[in-house]
Amino acid sequence: MSSKKPIADLPAAEISALRDLSERFPLEPSVSRRAVINDGLGFYAENNTVVVLSLHRCGLTSLPESFWQLGHLQVLSLGENEFSSLPAALGKQKNLTELYLHSNRLSALPATIGDLADLRILDLGMNELIELPESLGDLSKLAFLYISYNQLVALPNSLENLSNLIYLNLTHNRFSTLPEFIGSMSRLQELRLYNNALTTLPDSVSELVNLIELHVRNNQLESIPENIGRLSRLKKLGLYENRLTSLPDSIGDLVRLTELDLRNNHLTSIPESIGNLRRLAYLDLRANKLATLPASLGDLPNLEKLDLRWNKSLSIPKWIAKLEERGCTIYS
Repeated sequence: MSSKKPIADLPAAEISALRDLSERFPLEPSVSRRAVINDGLGFYAENNTVVVLSLHRCGLTSLPESFWQLGHLQVLSLGENEFSSLPAALGKQKNLTELYLHSNRLSALPATIGDLADLRILDLGMNELIELPESLGDLSKLAFLYISYNQLVALPNSLENLSNLIYLNLTHNRFSTLPEFIGSMSRLQELRLYNNALTTLPDSVSELVNLIELHVRNNQLESIPENIGRLSRLKKLGLYENRLTSLPDSIGDLVRLTELDLRNNHLTSIPESIGNLRRLAYLDLRANKLATLPASLGDLPNLEKLDLRWNKSLSIPKWIAKLEERGCTIYS
């Protein structure tokens, strides 16, 4: 039975569907709509209808016929199955707000996924996607989009329309460039791009004025946009394991930055403007080619950790002692 209503209170078609599904998979009704449902079948009913369905790790290669009798789903989890494709009819689940398709074998998505107009969360991570349908751009209410661990080299132009996106995860793909339209996602707060083959970031990244976290580690970046300092709300910036040789002076305009990770690059200098980062708590400069440090580093009042190891030519300045005296941990 479900969490609040006995199964007898559900429509006959839904009762039949659940009975069929429970015969195929172990039944695990949730005690809360937000409860974590483990392997097998789990559901939640509200107002005499099933609104949440989990078929997590059930070994599915296709959706059982009985699934289509559940027409009022708001949350659907099909994660960790064996799907290589999905039927076009999935687009008829018009009430869906959350759809979890992670950890399958999907190489493509049906164009009808764009018909899920109320979708706010879409998880496509850990599949075998080589492209995304243009219709994905029709999901104008989408706030969270996970596309990590696929085989993507490009994004459809229609994603320019995803103006309500808050979180975008594109890690572990094959991107060498990103489109300029990324800057149109003006509500984005977190952008994850690591473990790709990016050689540059589009200048339009600086238009993401609500961005709080930007993670671009393990790419092939040789530079970052000159106007990166326009990201005035940024708190975390991860640029380690790239090929950076210098930083723009505007990095000193990131006045809310608390974490800056630049390890394993080719930096030969750090701009004096870094002394403007008064909220900076963690600065990692390991494994670069630094010979000197800007004196302004010694004036950072909230710095808690500074890592300078594996800069073979670096001469440690005397003012470093001032940071240590006030409690900053220095690794040199």
